[in-house]
Amino acid sequence: MSSEETAGQHESALRDALKQYWGYPNFRPLQQQAMEAVMSQHDSLVVLPTGGGKSLCYQVPGLIREGLMVVVSPLIALMKDQVDALTEIGIPAAAVNSSLSFEERRDIVRRVESGELKMLYAAPERLCTEKMIDFLKRQKISAVAVDEAHCISSWGHNFRPEYRLLGELREHLPDIDFHAYTATATEQVRDDICRQLNLHDPLVLVGSFDRPNLSYRVQRRKKLHDQVKTVIDRHADEAGIIYCISRRQVDELTAKLQESGHRAVAYHAGLENEVRQRAQEAFLNEEADIVVATVAFGMGIDKPNVRYVLHASATKSIENYQQETGRAGRDGLPSECVLFHSGNDFATWRRMLDDLTGEAAQAAEEQLRLQSRFCNSLQCRHKALVEHFGQEFEVENCGACDVCLGEIEVMDDSLVVAQKIVSCVYRVDQRFGADYVAGVLTGSKDQRILDNGHHELSTYNLLQGYRKTTIREWIDQLIDQDCLVRQGEYQTLGMGPRSREVFNGDYAPRLLQAAAREKKSRASKPDATELSPMERELFDELRLLRRDLASEKGIAPFIVFGDASLIDMVRRRPTNLSEFLGIQGVGQKKADQYAAIFLKRIAEFCESHAEVGWEV
Repeated sequence: MSSEETAGQHESALRDALKQYWGYPNFRPLQQQAMEAVMSQHDSLVVLPTGGGKSLCYQVPGLIREGLMVVVSPLIALMKDQVDALTEIGIPAAAVNSSLSFEERRDIVRRVESGELKMLYAAPERLCTEKMIDFLKRQKISAVAVDEAHCISSWGHNFRPEYRLLGELREHLPDIDFHAYTATATEQVRDDICRQLNLHDPLVLVGSFDRPNLSYRVQRRKKLHDQVKTVIDRHADEAGIIYCISRRQVDELTAKLQESGHRAVAYHAGLENEVRQRAQEAFLNEEADIVVATVAFGMGIDKPNVRYVLHASATKSIENYQQETGRAGRDGLPSECVLFHSGNDFATWRRMLDDLTGEAAQAAEEQLRLQSRFCNSLQCRHKALVEHFGQEFEVENCGACDVCLGEIEVMDDSLVVAQKIVSCVYRVDQRFGADYVAGVLTGSKDQRILDNGHHELSTYNLLQGYRKTTIREWIDQLIDQDCLVRQGEYQTLGMGPRSREVFNGDYAPRLLQAAAREKKSRASKPDATELSPMERELFDELRLLRRDLASEKGIAPFIVFGDASLIDMVRRRPTNLSEFLGIQGVGQKKADQYAAIFLKRIAEFCESHAEVGWEV
């Protein structure tokens, strides 16, 4: 059989399984190529944005291929959700972790040895024990899938040393193909993943890093509780995550939200394991709408209907920001991301990362610099994020960020201020960094400035009355607009490609208004559903039905049906099994379980609203 015929057979089998079990008629971008790599036993690294359907890339071919798909996963909660979701659609799956009893572990062993299981999830430290490796060697393994693969690289975020054990696992299973999956990885991290896992001539697939369904806003932090409340009010009764830089900030903000009547829970490493577990379950099970957390929360969280992610402080890197905001809108529906920041955030991160040395310290400092630049940039947020990961963004106006929506207040005299800053950089001979230049412009009596005679320059004290932190932000904005550059080991400031144009007044850069009040968002609440009032009423009824059914089964509501499926039901209002099978995300097993219940509820609702013209 030719390779074309084999590929054709694979595509047909994959498409049939995708529709029958998961209820999706078509592949998302790069899914087919990723699945084909597994089917053809060719090592691969797949980088797809959160919500891009990474798990399907190994689950669908894992179902079709003979043998057991072994999946490496970092968190018990993530394993449980994945196993529950697979079991719900009729695919035998299990997870091995510390929460299991002896009898439960023995039952999993029996199911693996009998060939009953198709998917086995395990954390790397458990998977790489001598006993487990010996056990796996005796089984028919189809492939190994490494989820959250960025954890293996010290160059990426969320580095986990235990992931490095997987390189040894490859040596023990030399004939088994390995496949790595992640949502966020620069080229350097991708190369490191391939090297650490010892992937053999891997197929590397990198999807677009853009998340067009997300809107981004970046604002200076002032009255945090009021700013947070403004966003929450746009998302009443919807799920949201608020990230904080410290445990104290988590506790204080959670208390204020609870006092205001919000269903909010706290999550951070200082809480007892049981308390954290209850908080996470309450959020996943829709018993709480808001989780306020440190970065300890969220990796691998599968909840698809998070409608907003707030950052109460700047993150330590753009990779972290991309990963954390990526937990919003996994179902592809419109969702909002807002970051509140101040200059103190970066000082706090530097203190927290103070124990780093050598290359690690340099990498952390560079990540903080890039994140600070992002916060102070006047560039389209979508463009800035996509280009950080080495991809081009050709859209002139994304229509989904504060910059492109015109919500940012720009100084009227930006050109004059820019000329003063660029002139100062030139007059100190392009030999000093941003802090020094800001000191000259504010008239600092710093001994170095006096010793260098720079207090006699015409630009000395030229921006008196402005804070040094404000001028440093303007410098970052000028760098972002190619008016200045950082150069050399010591990051001294120099003339940029557009410096001369600024001098001559031929190019007017944009600078943020100093201590300006952010304009009220011109965009109304990003309506994830765009439903009419009557449709919204039916949607809320179906949400309650979903939650009740999930509670009976002890699973998360989104495992029954995601919001996208409920919205499709509301809009199409199916009346029979055939129509119900046409709903997005409804496969045969879910139709068998839930069609009668949901069809009845939809019919009853339409009948009770017939007088206003609602009919099925």
